[in-house]
Amino acid sequence: MAEAPATDAFEQHRGKLMSLAYQMTGSVQEAEDILQEAWLRWSAVDTAKLASAGAWLHRVVSRIALDRLRSAHSRREVYPGPWLPEPVIEGGPSSDLELAQDCELAMLWALERLRAEERAVFLLHSVFDFSFREIAAMLDRSEATCRQIGRRARLRVQATKPRFDTTQEQVQAALSAFYDAITHGDRERVLQLLSEDVVAISDGGGVVNAARIPLVGKERVAQVHLHLAAKHGALMTVRQGRANGQPALFMDEQGMSSVFTVRLNNEGKICWIYNLRNPDKLIQMHSMNQH
Repeated sequence: MAEAPATDAFEQHRGKLMSLAYQMTGSVQEAEDILQEAWLRWSAVDTAKLASAGAWLHRVVSRIALDRLRSAHSRREVYPGPWLPEPVIEGGPSSDLELAQDCELAMLWALERLRAEERAVFLLHSVFDFSFREIAAMLDRSEATCRQIGRRARLRVQATKPRFDTTQEQVQAALSAFYDAITHGDRERVLQLLSEDVVAISDGGGVVNAARIPLVGKERVAQVHLHLAAKHGALMTVRQGRANGQPALFMDEQGMSSVFTVRLNNEGKICWIYNLRNPDKLIQMHSMNQH
């Protein structure tokens, strides 16, 4: 008889727990594994003795995610090229990530600059509204230490996160205009659409071709994308969709897929380009293509 209430309590918090695990790791697959492990631990405790089911579950998910992230950081140090977060694709099979679809890919990329504990404190306080006292209990640190970690993390995120205050309609228009300009070889138009300090990041995971370092500056970004479009554009099929709640282009070239999206600065110029080509991170997209 106790199983149903325990299951109900877990399901009540599942969305936020999945969002936390996803934002901690930047991986849908890792988040699903973390929730499975959290459920196994949850099912083994006497939930009637817990003061707060939500606090207990967030603590457990945070700690599991921290362990995963520390291990992941060592793997990412030898990752071939830039590491980009795995997208949540609208219409894909990861329905548990409903809340995570609001997680900006640009923010997740900025969070990669943080240490594992900084990432946990920043998310728990700034995104999930836990107090530093609550976070201290979750992470077995002092409240003062958590405040210091949170302040340092916030400054680092502010320094690396693309700044923008634009609508989805503006992002969609810029994305479509950029793709149209590169496929027509319109260099001047491409340059007009890009900010001076634009950063373009592509992640092939060492499996498919992708730039091994971020491209910086509009001249370099324009040159590379115009070249790639001239070389591969005729072989590519493209459809519009949404990744993490934002407009994106889903591309397919002879079975090789990619997710392409942009972010704009406050002047409406493209300041950040995300191009995920690693097939290991596009399982959702492959699943959709098979149906």
